[in-house]
Amino acid sequence: MSDRAERATVGVVGERTVEPVATAVADAGGTPETGDLDTVLSTAPDAVVAVGEDALLALAARPDPPETPILPVDAGRGVRSVPRSAVDDAMSALVAGSGEPDAYPVLGVRIGDRPYTRALTDVTLVTAEPARISEYAVATDRTTVAQFRADGVVVATPAGSHGYARRVDAPVVAHGTGVGAVAPIAPFATDADHWILDLDTVSLRVERDEVPVELLADDRRIGGVEPGVPVSVSVVDTFPVLSVPASSHPYTDPG
Repeated sequence: MSDRAERATVGVVGERTVEPVATAVADAGGTPETGDLDTVLSTAPDAVVAVGEDALLALAARPDPPETPILPVDAGRGVRSVPRSAVDDAMSALVAGSGEPDAYPVLGVRIGDRPYTRALTDVTLVTAEPARISEYAVATDRTTVAQFRADGVVVATPAGSHGYARRVDAPVVAHGTGVGAVAPIAPFATDADHWILDLDTVSLRVERDEVPVELLADDRRIGGVEPGVPVSVSVVDTFPVLSVPASSHPYTDPG
């Protein structure tokens, strides 16, 4: 990544503050490509800047994810993200080719034997009706880890363990460990446990047919899940996240 020409064409995607980022790319001597996600990727850019967490998650969710390095801007605390105040310096570094790529795990989510979706941060089962609980089971390697009554259950990757999972008291998991955080949501218990499990072996299941339960992947509602049908996750891919000297460290406020 030392040759300036290697990063001359930069795609910029997202719905917030895209224009200032594209301007910063041009000011740094690069060629910005903007528009919807498919249009930008069709230009085969040398790098893609994802402005906002929504844009980052949309890229990771694609069934044909880009192999192009992705530089997050203002994209949350789970990955190294460029703060808004450092966009000019970050685009100069990007166009100059000074970034470093890192591979983040992407989960494949299956309902029964059928593959359904992908997730970069978390996978959640939750009751579709407010203030209603159901019963859930967590298993690994076909061995039941726990069974509990709750509003739901979440499995978070290291990139997602700082977010919603943390708000339900799950531990933060370090990047590169190969494990995830699993936690009940609003459990009907005073001493609820949380677990650190291998991301390749986690399976969730709805145990009772009482209220509808939905599957969520990252920020997307996927659909209903029937009782007794396992929802399994495994690492099916990696996502190439690029960082530059201006990128914040994970789990810190990017400003």
